[in-house]
Amino acid sequence: MAKKKKHGAPHEEENGEAWLLPYSDLMTLLLALFIALFAISQTDQKKVTQLAQAFSAAFNMGGPSFFDNAGPNMSMMRQVVSDEDRGNQAYLAENQQLEEIQRQLEEYIEQNNLEDELTTELADDGLMIRIKEKALFPSGSAELVGDAQKIGPVVAGLLATIPQRVLISGHTDNVPINTPQYPSNWELSSYRALNFMKYLLSINSGLNPARFSAMGYSEYRPIASNDDEIGRTQNRRVEILIARSQHFDPHEEERKAMKAKLGE
Repeated sequence: MAKKKKHGAPHEEENGEAWLLPYSDLMTLLLALFIALFAISQTDQKKVTQLAQAFSAAFNMGGPSFFDNAGPNMSMMRQVVSDEDRGNQAYLAENQQLEEIQRQLEEYIEQNNLEDELTTELADDGLMIRIKEKALFPSGSAELVGDAQKIGPVVAGLLATIPQRVLISGHTDNVPINTPQYPSNWELSSYRALNFMKYLLSINSGLNPARFSAMGYSEYRPIASNDDEIGRTQNRRVEILIARSQHFDPHEEERKAMKAKLGE
């Protein structure tokens, strides 16, 4: 009987290029992500559309392209960026307003020789006005005296010209106090802030009380060392913070630079 001819093992097709399909899918998804991120940061729909079409033409392998039916809502994107731009313009306008308040107050300080009692600082959270204890209160007391009648009306008048919130805080040094009226520095600092706020509201009817708040921080927010009398003198103070209502968007300049580059 003739022997049956043995057949060889089934031929296995080469799989060397099988990785190309998942690789191309991955690249398409990554490109889609970059296009979406790019579009979010831009306001020029035409440029975004052209870029998406270029990627689509380069990576479309004959089937329907991912970019054909996908894309950000550019109208909404433009509105978001436009709102951010207006927000920065409002920030700059408010900053100029606070700088003008600071300038007027600095002029008054110089004209009345109050440099040792009153200082100003324009910071990220707003315009800070610091008044040393000796300009407003006797030692260990929250009853207004001294130069309060020189400082209060000027500060109140400036505050009446702006709409921002006003936070008034009292601060002490770390020397303990224990009197029937002020059992600790908490009470002393709180009453000083409250009494000065009430004084400002009482001397200017143009101030809206809803804008104001008062708080006491005792000895726990020093601006100098309490190890000597010079530092303790600086820490005994009342602070008036005109709080910013607008905040700066640090990414606006990046968006403008990218938009200008695309427009070239």
